Amino acid sequence: MADESLSAAEYIKHHLQSLTSLSDVTQSQGLKNIADFSFINIDAIFFAVLMGVVGSFLLWRGAKKATSGVPGRFQAAVEILYEFVDDMCKSIISNEKSRKAVAPLGLCLFVWIFLMNALDLLPVDLLPWLWQHATGNHHALLRIVPTADLNTSLALAIGVLLICLYYSVKIKGLKGWIHELFSAPFGSVMAPFNLIMNILEYFSKTVSHGMRLFGNMYAGELVFLLIALLGGAWASSGSVGVLDPILFVLHIAAGSAWAIFHILIITLQAFIFMALTFVYIGQAHDHH
Repeated sequence: MADESLSAAEYIKHHLQSLTSLSDVTQSQGLKNIADFSFINIDAIFFAVLMGVVGSFLLWRGAKKATSGVPGRFQAAVEILYEFVDDMCKSIISNEKSRKAVAPLGLCLFVWIFLMNALDLLPVDLLPWLWQHATGNHHALLRIVPTADLNTSLALAIGVLLICLYYSVKIKGLKGWIHELFSAPFGSVMAPFNLIMNILEYFSKTVSHGMRLFGNMYAGELVFLLIALLGGAWASSGSVGVLDPILFVLHIAAGSAWAIFHILIITLQAFIFMALTFVYIGQAHDHH
């Protein structure tokens, strides 16, 4: 529920700020401020790592519980997901040796990004409220959706870029890859122009790859905050007025409807990021 001491603009701004310093925690415990990382979004890193551990545990558990007999529901779900990702990888990447590494990478990305996106389904004030009470600072910052942070989304995209560069060099050789940078797509006569075009292509693919995920999750986060403001307006009115029951019904209905619809969004964005990863790595295998 929205904090009644903040205006609507201040409430949204507060929730969209990341935790970049642990000074609030250390000072509340009477300790010297030794944890000031103003250039690092600590909350994004923490929740990204946490969801990575959770995703790895779930996949490990699915592999450990695997049996040749009739699979349970969890094993069946993991097997269906793996076969789906593997079939998509086979349809895009023709090199069999590369698929042995790229298919598990795609599965890892899908599960990891899905879990990070799914944090958006938690009540927007739940974990920040717990964090504020734990630190003793009612204005402490905490942003729990890593993929709604541009740094996280671009970091994932840059990771994919590095993998693409690795396969470009591995498949074509360093000399062949450099030759391609200067000769494709217009021939060696236009080598400088080709180099600029190829650099722009790498840059644009990476930025669009990360921005697509960030933009959708950021927009979803904003909608949840706006819906939370309906509940905050109803709760902070001080008395039951004519509009209060309407605001309450709108808050519940809008929150439930958007949460159900958002399940599709978080799944689709994880799928799109994984599919584009396969496409870009597949392009790295192509000779021009």
